Formats: sequence, structure tokens, C-alpha cells
Amino acid sequence: MRQRPPLTLLVDALPSTVPFVGPEAQERERGRAFRARIGANESSFGPSPRVIERMAGIAGDMWMYCDPDNHDLKVAVAAHHGVKAENVVVGEGIDGLLSLVARMYVAPGDAVVTSLGAYPTFNFHVAGVGGRLVTVAYENDRESLDGLLAAVRKDKAPLVYLSNPDNPMGSWWEAGEIIRFIEALPDTTMLVLDEAYGELGPASALPPIDISRPNVIRMRTFSKAYGLAGIRCGYAVAETQVIRDFEKIRNHYGVSRMAQVAGVEALADQDYLRSVVARVAAGRRRIAGIAEQNGLKPLASATNFVTIDCGGDGAFALKVLQGLLSRDVFIRKPMVPRLDRCIRVSVGLDHELDIFAEELPGALAAARRN
Repeated sequence: MRQRPPLTLLVDALPSTVPFVGPEAQERERGRAFRARIGANESSFGPSPRVIERMAGIAGDMWMYCDPDNHDLKVAVAAHHGVKAENVVVGEGIDGLLSLVARMYVAPGDAVVTSLGAYPTFNFHVAGVGGRLVTVAYENDRESLDGLLAAVRKDKAPLVYLSNPDNPMGSWWEAGEIIRFIEALPDTTMLVLDEAYGELGPASALPPIDISRPNVIRMRTFSKAYGLAGIRCGYAVAETQVIRDFEKIRNHYGVSRMAQVAGVEALADQDYLRSVVARVAAGRRRIAGIAEQNGLKPLASATNFVTIDCGGDGAFALKVLQGLLSRDVFIRKPMVPRLDRCIRVSVGLDHELDIFAEELPGALAAARRN
């Protein structure tokens, strides 16, 4: 019998798991489609019409490789944020950039600090390079800045992850608190500040970008407010040498020609972005209202989803989620203790929220019976 080549010891020891099971996989298993896709925090409103028109117009050019320098998109991002192109790196969504950050700053055995229950793909990449995760519990449904800072100092962590606004709870810190956190970090610790939902929250939550700080990487994406989750495109803004270090290992042909053009066009249509932000705010209010009508507590949100306290424990909230899935409503929920009492519902189109409103009472009743 033939033997297969051995994996590295590191990879061989990793569990055969992925951070998320997509709705498509669930639909294949169920044998039918969801009627309301309101679980993945995508933008059901889609991209700007001018982005769609531009993408359609260049479809015939996709025989060409992309520009490996991402030049036009880097220039557009830099202009948008008032920095230089040398302070920007483009990647395959924030997920792709997180993978690079883990490779850049984490050696096997190094402690890496994050919040318990925060974005799991970051943990996935840290495990993939042999890092040792140190997790800090949320406080009052927000990531604990003081707790993260204490863990960084205790474990001498080279890397700490913080999302603001936060996923999965939708909470946020004001910019002054984020600045305080940054100033208290050791110079030897790199902060990944994930601002995937930054366009959707209050402007007061976003500190001014300071590219003079060599230990802060600010990350943004076109997947949320810009409605381009399917093209996998995000970017990081940082001090010049940090960006040069990204260049050493990034996949230079990883961001497609279509994604680069779409990103440029999306940034150019800020009027559309403002309209989406307003629609998302209206959607949050509607989801909150549906929750309250059913005796549940919606949490304040600065994102394109609302986290809803189901008023029981994690087992009860899981029954509610399963009840909605069985009724063809795709949602998700936090899974760690204390946070797991909640479900999480993305802002969707009106007909999707109609379905959620119709099906939630039955899902709650079934959960209470069981």
C-alpha cells in the first residue's frame, strides 16, 4: 500500500475544521434553499449601480492577469484616507490580510491575544502558524480593552487583535478609548485593528489614521457597506515599513482585475455608500423592533447586523437558531459562554425581514416547548 508524503508536524496536529459553515453547504445538506439569507453580514443591497455597470463593461478583459501592484486601487484608497499609496496594501479581503499578519509577526509558540468569541478566522490563521491563543472575556458585551492590554503585557504578545465595531456583538468603543488603548500598548506588540464595519458605525468610533505609528495596522473591506463580499477585496493602512513587509509575502496576483476595478469605482461613489448606511440603520431599527415585539432584547449595534438577547442560556438560543433554520431563515449566533445567549441577524431586504418577522414567533414557541 502506498504511503502519502507526511504533513509538517504543525499542520498534522491541527483539527480538520473551518471557521464557518457557509449557507451554501447548509442548503446542500438540507436539499433546499433559504428564503431569507440574513446570517453572513453581507450587504443584501449590493454594490453601487455604477460599480455593476463598470464591472459589466470590463468582463471581456478578464483574460488578462490583474495588476500585481494593485496600483490604481492603492492610489484610490490612499486618496480616500489622506495617506500615501506606500501606506496601503491590498489583499483578498481582511481574511487574506490576517493570514499574512500571522505569518509576519507570530513564531511557533508565541502568545497572540484576542477576545474570547471574536472573529474566528483570525484564530484559524494564528493556529496555522503555531501561535498560542490567549483569549480575554468580553465585558458587558464589548471587547475588554483593559483585559486585552493586561494579557498583552502578561504574555509579552507580539500580536493583538481588536475589532471595532465588533463582530459578533455589534458593540463598539469610541475613538478616544481606542487611542488610549493604542498608546498603552508596548512598542513590541502589533495591533490589528479590524474596522470591517467602520463605515456603518458612528464616525466617532474611528480614530484618525496615524501612519507614523509602526505598531498599528488598520484593516478595511469592500465586503460590508460597499456590497462586494463576493469579490474578496480588502486593504490595510499602516506605516511605510509595515507595508513593505507585507510585500515580502503577499500573493501578488491574489486580487483579481475585476476586484481592483470594482474597488476603485466603489470608493468613487460615496453618495451610494451614504444611502446604504441609511438603509442599514433603518434595517437595524426594524430588526430591533421585531425582537422587542417578541419579548427579546436587541443590543445596540454599529454594524449591519443586530445581536439579540434571547433571554435564556446558550442552549435556548441554539434552539431558536435551529428553529429559524428549519423555517428557511439563515442566521448565526455567538457560540462562547455568556455571548451564546444571543442570536445574530443581518440586515436584509424588506421581504427577508418580513420572513424573519413571520417565522420568529414559531421558532421561539418551539424552543420554549423543547
